Amino acid sequence: MVATALGIVLLIACLCLAYLAFRRVRLMRGGGVDVSLRRRPAGVSAPRDASAGWHAGVARYEGDRLAWHRLTSLRPGVSVSLDRDGLEILDRRAPADAETYVMPAASAVLLCRSHGIDIELAMAPGVLTGFLAWLEAAPPGRGGYRQAS
Repeated sequence: MVATALGIVLLIACLCLAYLAFRRVRLMRGGGVDVSLRRRPAGVSAPRDASAGWHAGVARYEGDRLAWHRLTSLRPGVSVSLDRDGLEILDRRAPADAETYVMPAASAVLLCRSHGIDIELAMAPGVLTGFLAWLEAAPPGRGGYRQAS
C-alpha cells in the first residue's frame, strides 16, 4: 500500500518535471530569452537577503508587450506582462554575489517601473541589447524608451 502511494507520488512528480521541461523548450523555440524577475513594491529598498524573490523565467516579445513566463509554475499562461508604453528603467547594476545563482551568466539587473509597479529584471548582455532595442523601437507618437533621471 505504501509502495503504491509512493509510486503514484513519484509518477506525478516526474510528469510535472516533464511538463516544465517541455514548456521551457517550447517557449525558447518560440523566440524566448532567459530573464529572471523580482517584484518589488514601489519605494521599497532591496530585501535584506539579496537572493530573495528572484524567479527564473522565459520572456517573449509580443508586439508592444513583454510576456514573462515563470519556469517553476505549472500555470500555462503568462505570469507577468509588461507594456512597452508604460515601462521605464530606473536603475542598472551588477548582481550581488547572492543573486547570481538564479540569473544568466554575466547578467545586468535593471530596476524598471511599469504603471507604478517596480520590477527588477536580470538578463545576459545579448538579451539586454535586444530588450533596449525593443524599448527604443516604439512606433512614432508613442513614448518608447524612457530612462528616469
